Amino acid sequence: MAFSKEAYRELEDIVGERHISNDPAFLDSYAFQWLAELVRPNFSHYMPRPVAVIMPACTEEVQRIIKLCNKYRVKAKPISTGWYHWAAPLKEDEETLQIDLRRMNRILEIDERNRYAVVEPYVICAQLQAEVMKLGLNINIIGAGASTSIVASACAYAGMGPSSFWMGNNSDNLLGMEWVTPEGEIIRTGSLGSGNGWFCGEGPGPSVRGICRGWVGSRGGLGVYTKCAIKLAHWPGPTEYQVKGTLPGYRLPIQENFRVYTLAAPTWDAWADIYYKIYDNEIGYIFHRQYALAGADLGPALWLTYIDPEKTLNDVEEAVKRKDIQDLTEELRISFQFIMAGRSIREIELQDKILDQILKETGGWKVQRYCEKDMAEFTNTYMQRLGHKHMNFVWVGGYLGSWMQTGTPDWVKGYVPVAIKGLYRDAAGGNLVQCGGDALMGNGSSIAGGGNMGLEQFVSYDPADNASVAAGTQHMRDAIVDAVANGFPPGKEAMYLQVGESDEQIWNALRRTPQPLAFHFQRKIKEAFDPNNVGDRMYATLPSEGKP
Repeated sequence: MAFSKEAYRELEDIVGERHISNDPAFLDSYAFQWLAELVRPNFSHYMPRPVAVIMPACTEEVQRIIKLCNKYRVKAKPISTGWYHWAAPLKEDEETLQIDLRRMNRILEIDERNRYAVVEPYVICAQLQAEVMKLGLNINIIGAGASTSIVASACAYAGMGPSSFWMGNNSDNLLGMEWVTPEGEIIRTGSLGSGNGWFCGEGPGPSVRGICRGWVGSRGGLGVYTKCAIKLAHWPGPTEYQVKGTLPGYRLPIQENFRVYTLAAPTWDAWADIYYKIYDNEIGYIFHRQYALAGADLGPALWLTYIDPEKTLNDVEEAVKRKDIQDLTEELRISFQFIMAGRSIREIELQDKILDQILKETGGWKVQRYCEKDMAEFTNTYMQRLGHKHMNFVWVGGYLGSWMQTGTPDWVKGYVPVAIKGLYRDAAGGNLVQCGGDALMGNGSSIAGGGNMGLEQFVSYDPADNASVAAGTQHMRDAIVDAVANGFPPGKEAMYLQVGESDEQIWNALRRTPQPLAFHFQRKIKEAFDPNNVGDRMYATLPSEGKP
């Protein structure tokens, strides 16, 4: 049954005339998506246009909307703060209703004693962090930054960030969720499902967390998450940020029970050893290889220009010619940011001594220039708040991420030279933006306590130049070939490319994965919870044998 005027009127009855639109200009504002030009025909910046955009205000409205999608056989695609191109409709031949959750923006509860908060989908990390810090608590902010939805990272996607080593991954910090299934049923997980509140994300009995989200999440392809409870962590810092400085290089003074360092290693072997020793000694609060995103050849010139109130980015070209910047560039090639927090002065002093011993044993060091007051205070602001993620786009307005396969540091360091070599090779043609080369960045650990991490290669391209866009797409294909040729599975680029591939191409890729059986199980889950195929293919499945 096609999306008709009758269907539109019924949806309008749910949310009111003001909160639904099928105006083409309005719909195109949702179809316009970062990364779309990399996978769409003719380098289009637009994903397929939804048939309408609707903005519900509560779970009950979402439920009624989903049931109407089943009635009219229209796909439902939720979006909150958005990030990737798969937040939009995926295929031209599918009628898709875009469900914008921005009206569901309330912090519903903060339980200080039991350390959790209950939020709706449009509550962003910055908003919740500001409130819980007043209570001596904190949240894990994901790598995409402080402007992202907590519900999305906890329920629908990966959920790791610079603080995951100490605070945990948001998929693990999830203490219960409210899920409107693709069939329009409301499922409440964990203790919430038994009427006992939000304190526990599992049971009693078999947990449905794996059905709802798994490792990477359903990415909007299996219903709508309307609330969740997120675990809160201890915050030993001030109850309010006393930020100083000027835009954009704001600075956060470092409390006496904190230490803010950039650490470097002579080799990737030493780098991995430092990571393991940090894990084993359980020191650190924020742990991330962040500043590498600017490119190894240009990073120091960019960041030291960025924090200078008398400079602009136009000055980077001159800065990179300076001898001190060139020396610093070499010193920082294998480096990462590391913030330690102590509950007391004695504890932070002990952590400092342990870190010094780790560096002594591995040959690592503290990068003096980045540990000086101006840069250390900027690092403190950047890493605690993660409010500078626009820097991903700074060179020309477009970037993609390749690699990022996760594993132990020893395993990850195996693909580092391959990823670096591949980027320089692909950039040599001149169509990728010449912006500093190797930009491998990533969490010190994507899970609490350490052991699992990955590095993502940031690659800049010009979205307004078709040759540059084509080079970006080719780099993603090259990265897959490089990975497989060297014994690694495809990385993040494979997820990007899948958005523009046919069902058969995706199925062939899933069949070649080490555990294709998982995608057959996911098909059974989809058949049980989504019999009318309301969700889209971002929830990956393999067809049963003999069926398309």
